[in-house]
Amino acid sequence: MDIRFSPHNLHLESLDIFVQQDPNLRALLNQKLVHKSSLLDELPQGEPGIYTITGGRQIGKTTLLKQWMVQIIKNNTPTESITYLTGELIDDHHALVRIVMDSLKEKSRYLLPQYLLIDEITYIRNWDKGIKYLADTGLLENVVLVLTGSDLVVIKEARMRFPGRRGVSDNVDFHLFPLSFYEYLKLNNRITSDEICNLVKAGASASKGQITILYAEFESYLIHGGFLTAINDMAVHNRILPATFATYSDWIRGDMLKRNKQEHNLKDLLSGVIKRIGSQITWNALSRDLTIDHPKTISDYIEILQSMDVLYVQSALLENKLAAAPKKAKKVIFSDPFIYHATNAWLNPCKDPFEMLLRPQIDSPESCSKIVESCVVNHYQRKYPVFYIKAKAEVDIAYIDKKRFWPLEVKWTGQLRPKELKQISKYSNGKILTKSYTPGKIQGIPTEPIPLNLLRLGYVDRQE
Repeated sequence: MDIRFSPHNLHLESLDIFVQQDPNLRALLNQKLVHKSSLLDELPQGEPGIYTITGGRQIGKTTLLKQWMVQIIKNNTPTESITYLTGELIDDHHALVRIVMDSLKEKSRYLLPQYLLIDEITYIRNWDKGIKYLADTGLLENVVLVLTGSDLVVIKEARMRFPGRRGVSDNVDFHLFPLSFYEYLKLNNRITSDEICNLVKAGASASKGQITILYAEFESYLIHGGFLTAINDMAVHNRILPATFATYSDWIRGDMLKRNKQEHNLKDLLSGVIKRIGSQITWNALSRDLTIDHPKTISDYIEILQSMDVLYVQSALLENKLAAAPKKAKKVIFSDPFIYHATNAWLNPCKDPFEMLLRPQIDSPESCSKIVESCVVNHYQRKYPVFYIKAKAEVDIAYIDKKRFWPLEVKWTGQLRPKELKQISKYSNGKILTKSYTPGKIQGIPTEPIPLNLLRLGYVDRQE
């Protein structure tokens, strides 16, 4: 093996050495809260094919791969059959083919299948040409090839270039999201698994004490979101460290600069998104308010940020077609509360970023309400196609399930005005998600506490 990859392949010495000395696994030993993604049980074991894992940078894809290596070794996969490569050290598809061929030659032909994990594949120029060549020559016939990448657009396009070479598994593409509210509760364990089950099943009958804890945890989630580094900062220091903010804002800035985008344009755009978060906007209207004066430039920047899992673009719904309305305005939101706060900390530096982090929730209930709405949208879009309804009035969310849409109004306020419910009252299957501790009805429309709804969404998803 090329010695450059040796620090990530310590499993070849022993599993104990791998767990204790691998850079990613060693970091886990120092964390107070360690998460094991549900993807660990969904990734292939023993079924040859070409698999992909996508997700934003710094979300934990590398750690997931290392945890999976430990898991399959414990399930009696020979350590010699597993090779980990990082795309950061491979220049182009020629080097990729050479390294992969050398690696496979080193393996015993009796150790089948082979496991080849290539992390951050999109660092490699023309990587898809290399993978296609290896597949066409039959060298990957008995290989479980797992590729990870942070650029969703590039990796999706490249996956289309080798159809019929992916293997026979039902699921070959996986996406790693930040922790959901349900996953955070499971990790934090302030509410036990039995209590979570009781909360989901009890609903209105849940005790006030349980609901109070649930809301406290949700307010914490609105600060650190689903990012493990931020979650552990809060668990250990009761604040998010400036270095954590910098790590994530530097990732956004660095990846945009690699794509030859301008930092001042990026700042201008993100400032505009923060001011209009959750509001209907068009690229033309946005261009009139920003120093970026061309709608196409705005569209390009937003598309890249969406492919990086920084932003999510929510389209209006064509109700009769259950599809996006291409000519209507869109909403642009951040993909996680922490990404919103990290971006805000970068755009508005101050002596204590944590104090700035709290300010939107203390000084601006409207900003907090928008963060909550974005949080709900992001939870639903992980599982369903999600839109909003633009008619005479607006409905915050319309998700598609069982060949129909289900409208949701999200209200993180103490009082609701009748005109705010004008549109959702037209739908028999509408629901209002509220700040209230208890379910009920408003103008005949069922209501449900927002934290309880998100908890139920994650719980049901894990039972399916």
